[in-house]
Amino acid sequence: MSTIEISGLHKSFGRLEVLRGIDLAVAPGEVVCVIGPSGSGKSTLLRCVNLLTEPTTGTITVAGVEVTDPDCDIDAVRRGIGMVFQQFNLFGHLTVRENVTIAQRRVLKRGKAEAARIATENLERVGLADKAGAYPAQLSGGQQQRVAIARALAMDPQLMLFDEPTSALDPELVGEVLAVMRSLAAEGMTMLVVTHEMAFAREVANRVVFMDDGLIVESGPPVELFRAPREERTREFLRRVLEPSRISETEIGIHKAP
Repeated sequence: MSTIEISGLHKSFGRLEVLRGIDLAVAPGEVVCVIGPSGSGKSTLLRCVNLLTEPTTGTITVAGVEVTDPDCDIDAVRRGIGMVFQQFNLFGHLTVRENVTIAQRRVLKRGKAEAARIATENLERVGLADKAGAYPAQLSGGQQQRVAIARALAMDPQLMLFDEPTSALDPELVGEVLAVMRSLAAEGMTMLVVTHEMAFAREVANRVVFMDDGLIVESGPPVELFRAPREERTREFLRRVLEPSRISETEIGIHKAP
């Protein structure tokens, strides 16, 4: 059974149709990276998975529960979904430890000692155990995003959603966040990642999905999609976004149509 199953997903904001019929499944332990131009519907797709954005039509099932069912207890489902946003959304008046324990205590009803222990374990996972007593303003952007990841992991999610988690970071801080995400992938975490980091998608993803204009244009293993994309729209996008110094056109095979 898939961890995520999306069928016939449409989303409109007034007359603007952002998602125009998405079918997508993510298997347990799979890392799926979603790429595409701005405005293609990537973030809306991600937000629909845990109903932060309500679909217009279509069905979404997470871990066997149809979240689009009006009778679904969406709060219960969300407890098994970790989400990391572009912005870190940390509480500035709380320490790092307190940021990682607050949802555990309020949502999962864990005791103070247990929540603190789990916070420490997850701060160690992201390499920030020594910053537990610091406040967000004392951290770099990369460190704040790693705290946000630790906060999500502390809830014991079955699934992690990442919405362009490095887009708000200075270039030199991107690597430390991607390193944490690589380690989660290596541990077998199911991950749906919207990203503009093409090298990360090529290295870590089991499957890459290219979206444009509210549709999935094509998807496949990174080695296939990057080296021999089937669709001209995919080739055009990759020509524009890939830096030759990082991944050459010859290496990925987009210098000419296959």
